[in-house]
Amino acid sequence: MYWYQTTVGPAHVGFTNRGAGNLALHVGDDHEAVRRRRAALESQLGVQPGSMLYLNQVHGNTVADAEQLAAGVVPTADAAVSTTGRPLAVMVADCVPVVLVGQDPGDPRVCVTAVAHAGRNGFLDGVLEATVDAMRTRAAVRIYAVVGPSVCGDCYEVPEQMAADSELRSPGVRAETSWGTPSLDLPGAAVRRLQEMGVDVDRPQDQPTVACTLENTTLFSHRRDAGSGRIVGVVTVPEHPGANLGSDQQDGAVEL
Repeated sequence: MYWYQTTVGPAHVGFTNRGAGNLALHVGDDHEAVRRRRAALESQLGVQPGSMLYLNQVHGNTVADAEQLAAGVVPTADAAVSTTGRPLAVMVADCVPVVLVGQDPGDPRVCVTAVAHAGRNGFLDGVLEATVDAMRTRAAVRIYAVVGPSVCGDCYEVPEQMAADSELRSPGVRAETSWGTPSLDLPGAAVRRLQEMGVDVDRPQDQPTVACTLENTTLFSHRRDAGSGRIVGVVTVPEHPGANLGSDQQDGAVEL
């Protein structure tokens, strides 16, 4: 069910694998089956059914405020932040998923959690910077990030012009595939960008399965299969009241 799990302070961080099934409603899968899988994930995490915040991800840099959203509402955003321990999820199938936890060593009451979807456009447009800024405005002093599985620089082939343009905007992101063509190393660039912002980064590399979604068939990959499902990166704070947000759905709610 999980590619990787860890704890950061009071928070639980995890990245699912294909064992948890497709968790996205927008990829042509049966919606009831997806809802059952989501419910199973929430049950396994020990959070209230329907409390997990999912996003309508559009490769942008908008950060949603989880405390401003009723259960069942899905904001159009590529990141989310919570100060109440609300369960957060980020969906990926090649893009870089980042889960973050922020604390204040001088105030144990502070626990700010966040997720970010760092695809090429979102990364270059500053989604990671926007997420870290949102956490710091909410009193996070020390921030810890876990970077999940994504397509690697050896496999993420792009046109020459895209590689050149991306390198101008983010020096060091350009790479080369294992077969010698232009590529982008988004996970490596995400790690560097986070570290430059003073974030402590965990990029799990000692796992028994490789971190590249294209190479690892236990993970979903849009590049390998255009109809691919989605894994999720999740963060919960089990002891926080916000983790048990009610599941009444607001009028006009959108599901993904």
